[in-house]
Amino acid sequence: MSSAPSPLAQLRHDLRTPINQILGYSELLIDEIDDAGHGEAYSPDLHKIRRAAQQLLSLINDNLTDARVTLAATPASYKTPPPPPAPAAAAPPLDVAALLAASASESADAPVSAPGRILVVDDEPGNRDVLVRQLTRQGHTVAEAADGEAAIARLRAEPFDLVLLDMMMPVLDGFSTLRALKADATLRDLPVIMISALDELAAVVKCIEHGAEDFLPKPFNPVLLRARIGAGLQKKRFRDQEAAYLRTIEQTQARLRAELTEAENYIRSLLPAPGPCRTIHVDWRLVPSTELGGDSFGYHWIDDDHFALYLLDVCGHGVGAALLSAAAINVLRGSTLPGVDFRDPGLVLAALNNAFLMERQNEMYFTLWYGVWQPSTRTLRFAAGGHPPALLVPAGATEAAPAEPLAGAGMVIGGLEGMFYKSFTRHIPGPARLYLLSDGVYEITRADNGGMWSLDELRDFLGQPRAPGADELEALHAQVRALHGPGPLDDDFTIVRFDL
Repeated sequence: MSSAPSPLAQLRHDLRTPINQILGYSELLIDEIDDAGHGEAYSPDLHKIRRAAQQLLSLINDNLTDARVTLAATPASYKTPPPPPAPAAAAPPLDVAALLAASASESADAPVSAPGRILVVDDEPGNRDVLVRQLTRQGHTVAEAADGEAAIARLRAEPFDLVLLDMMMPVLDGFSTLRALKADATLRDLPVIMISALDELAAVVKCIEHGAEDFLPKPFNPVLLRARIGAGLQKKRFRDQEAAYLRTIEQTQARLRAELTEAENYIRSLLPAPGPCRTIHVDWRLVPSTELGGDSFGYHWIDDDHFALYLLDVCGHGVGAALLSAAAINVLRGSTLPGVDFRDPGLVLAALNNAFLMERQNEMYFTLWYGVWQPSTRTLRFAAGGHPPALLVPAGATEAAPAEPLAGAGMVIGGLEGMFYKSFTRHIPGPARLYLLSDGVYEITRADNGGMWSLDELRDFLGQPRAPGADELEALHAQVRALHGPGPLDDDFTIVRFDL
């Protein structure tokens, strides 16, 4: 699980550990003595102790190297230790235990403004104690672990804001512990600061490459410790805020998706079911694009000899388009335009235009094809406002012939008040199929050449002879999907077929 250090590295580690603890405790005591008002009496001695520890640490770092150990026959190359300091003046007895105990509650430095919950991971109890005392003085809540496996278990059991992780440990070393943390989905975003000696920098760089936030060199400098901890905790707070914002966005998106689904279900509830409608058989396909669209259609018997059929397309997409589409369809389905004969397509479009002026509909308008079929005379009257033509195909044709367009001549519904819409008449002597459609059926950007599939190509497709029972609506949708390529269509695919 852990990689064993070289014998020389282990020796340096073992020698430096107590010295680092001396440095840490001396710095703590200097701060506590100043707080207690005994600085003049004890600070000089404590500073001498700290300087001596720093000199000894320098000797270890400078001489216990691979290069210096091989030169053991040349003792002149070693640095001469400085002479021992002169004895200090006698001082009153110092209660070290009391001062160390007080360090948890009193601080010479101002507490940090945003303390965190920190886990210190080090196999040396003295190192952990120094760090715990220094961090507690800064206002943090601190817990300890003696090795990597214990640290991982504690991190999985309790929430922490940051981890101080020693490099050289038994059971599971710092690098292996870091890898385990970054492999855990619940812990990978937890900031980790590596604790290392200067000769372990290559290993520290490797840890930072694998996700560690920073490192702290031994012995611990209180100012550097405070700065590195503060930076790590700030990153953690930023990540927590980002995660909270992301959760809020996801919740909002989920709510919007639910609302859009509810709106789409409402629009679909307004659509009549496919199948026989007395003597007329109807089939349709409505495949929405990625957004809630404005396509809608309907058909119903006005009386025993007049059958209304219509399809509209509101400009744009979204809830606004869907609401306008639903309002217009409800007016047509309920025949609720006062004084209007719904058997006259031109009058119906003129009345709708005045009722749904775009200046009163948030600048939204719609296109509409509206027809009335009279079975007794086999006559179709129709009018259109800015809408694609309906397409007529004789039933049972054995030769290919383009579908006949039945186009109106009016402008979009809601553009200008007082518009006139002309009604057209088409006699259909024999059985035929009539298709009402939106422009999303043929305005398809082709994936192969970037061009647009045209209405004439759609007419050719629908005019092909079909085998009995063939579902040309499904075949048409498959053709459009193949032309478009992967991904959703750019607009709603809406087509309704009437067997007249």
